[in-house]
Amino acid sequence: MKIDTTCIHGAKDKTHTTGAIAPPIYQSATFVHPGVNEDTGYSYSRLQNPTREHAEKLVAALEGGAAGLAFSTGMAAITTLMELFSPGDEMIASDDLYGGAFRLFNTIAKKNGVTVNYADTSDIAIVKSLITDKTKGIFIETPTNPMMKVTDIAAVRKLTNGMDILLIVDNTFLTPYFCRPIELGADVVVHSGTKYLSGHNDTLSGFIVSKTAVLGEKLKYLHKTIGAVLSPFDAFLVTRGVKTLAVRMEKAQQNAMKIASWLKNHPKVTKVYYAGLSDHSEFEISKRQGTGFGAMISFSVDSAETACHVLNKTELILFAESLGGTETLITYPAAQTHADLPEAERLKRGIDGKLLRISVGIENAEDLIADLERALT
Repeated sequence: MKIDTTCIHGAKDKTHTTGAIAPPIYQSATFVHPGVNEDTGYSYSRLQNPTREHAEKLVAALEGGAAGLAFSTGMAAITTLMELFSPGDEMIASDDLYGGAFRLFNTIAKKNGVTVNYADTSDIAIVKSLITDKTKGIFIETPTNPMMKVTDIAAVRKLTNGMDILLIVDNTFLTPYFCRPIELGADVVVHSGTKYLSGHNDTLSGFIVSKTAVLGEKLKYLHKTIGAVLSPFDAFLVTRGVKTLAVRMEKAQQNAMKIASWLKNHPKVTKVYYAGLSDHSEFEISKRQGTGFGAMISFSVDSAETACHVLNKTELILFAESLGGTETLITYPAAQTHADLPEAERLKRGIDGKLLRISVGIENAEDLIADLERALT
């Protein structure tokens, strides 16, 4: 079954016999036992709910994994994932990450005795130099947020072959429609399902997909124990959103390519960061390990004043956090997604007052370009 068909038919709902095409929303906290030591497969919705189970199976099928788990948010998914590690363990992580992940790693993970060492994971030699006998995980964003660096997943897997190191890939930006990290060697894939999977800026969710059933069971135990599970209604919204994932990703990518090319030629734009541009430093890696480049663009302008002018003047493009919805959104990483990073760390990564990030939606590209042109005047 091809990926666009899997978006629609990847999980079969066997919990009812009504013939309903849409999976029912089982808005129930608890379920009746048929008798002593008997159950229907469901007992309490923190442990499992039929609507959530449908969403989990669908995302696992898309990623080609053995097991999927749905969480209340993407950060809840990453937080639960970190409970696989013990005090004294070390993890290597991409040095250009979503600010919420930095916050988690630098505070809660640190408090729990897990050390996170940051690296430009697009440079395999640097990753190799940081591996020690205490390294138990490598956490990769690709493309990274917001500088759009691309890591060669298969190369990192080759580097860690034979080692007891979990390779974790955040696949939020590309989704399984454009990239399947498990096929490239990842042990775990994580998503903020709030973004492209849901696709309509109307729900929060997170997902973990494991390569093996054994790892899936470990994660399932943590899932039910910590309890940050996805609600039935939000699971329904994710499932509905995934049905149009293929067409949304294709349209958004087409728009992104047009916008990135236009931005490159604007006199007030000094740099465009988009993995689909042929002059991107990891363009060939992107082509090799995926079927698309996604729809996330960052770009630098000539001054912080210009950046603020753009944020204040766009009309179709909405100044809002998040990404991956039908609407095109623009954000100011230095003041929003990465505001919790110390200024020196932000500047070291290129996240300054001149940087803007666009999540390209599915509107008409000419209208979006016209909006940017007005704002950059």
